[in-house]
Amino acid sequence: MTTTTSQQQLVQFLEDRFTCAQACTDCARACARRASLVDPDGTREQELVRRRGIMCAEVCDATCHVLSEQNLLDEAAIRAQLEWCRSVCLECAHAFEAQPGGEATAEACRKCARACTDFMGTLT
Repeated sequence: MTTTTSQQQLVQFLEDRFTCAQACTDCARACARRASLVDPDGTREQELVRRRGIMCAEVCDATCHVLSEQNLLDEAAIRAQLEWCRSVCLECAHAFEAQPGGEATAEACRKCARACTDFMGTLT
């Protein structure tokens, strides 16, 4: 492998990591905002959606924190965090798309899940 290839791969890795972290941040904001709109005194289903949104925001925030660490954890730990985030985001997207006005939040969740999947693909 040439030095140029190594530098290109490093740049791509960092760009993918940043894209994933940005998607996590966007998803966390959307979920927190959406969760705050759900009536806490509403139905049990609404309460579950609100809690799922809060959990998704927290998982995305934690994932963004892991990805922003200067000294990355070992690859297995990063993969586990990314998989957890991807899974929670997909569950949250499903919950929000069933709610009136939740389409934008569901899309942010799906975008984050895709970014996690894409970034996992760059790990060796």
